[in-house]
Amino acid sequence: DAAHAEPWPYVERPFGPNYYLGDEDARLGHENLLAGNFGNAEYHFRRAVEVTPQNGAAWLGLASCYDRLGRFDLAERAYNSAERFAGDNVAVLNNHGYSYLLRGRMREAARLLNRAAQLDPENPTVANNIRMLRAGQSYFWGSAPYIWGWPH
Repeated sequence: DAAHAEPWPYVERPFGPNYYLGDEDARLGHENLLAGNFGNAEYHFRRAVEVTPQNGAAWLGLASCYDRLGRFDLAERAYNSAERFAGDNVAVLNNHGYSYLLRGRMREAARLLNRAAQLDPENPTVANNIRMLRAGQSYFWGSAPYIWGWPH
């Protein structure tokens, strides 16, 4: 079947039991990321993308680690690779939008979070990030403009 023609069969859910079969480093990266061991997680995700550069979930995990380590320059490159290999999906758009939020780049955050909300209007993580964006904007600018189409 064509979906399994590549050497590492793709599974829809990032970090599912076998995102890419045999990709132990991506699994260990995810495990360490959840445990708050961002340096170890970065190490494993970096190894995973070196072995399977088309692993969009590993790129996304690597980008998240770089965000947590304050390496936004490297995070941006990793998010671009995640988008290239995983596509425009809710997880990538939400995490990249949150990264922009961390950097204070509100317009870019709003653009990506809006796209994520359009893909999955009921996603609680996206909704929470949009609330944080609005709260940040109202703190700095007096009120958050209603520009991204998310209900109040």
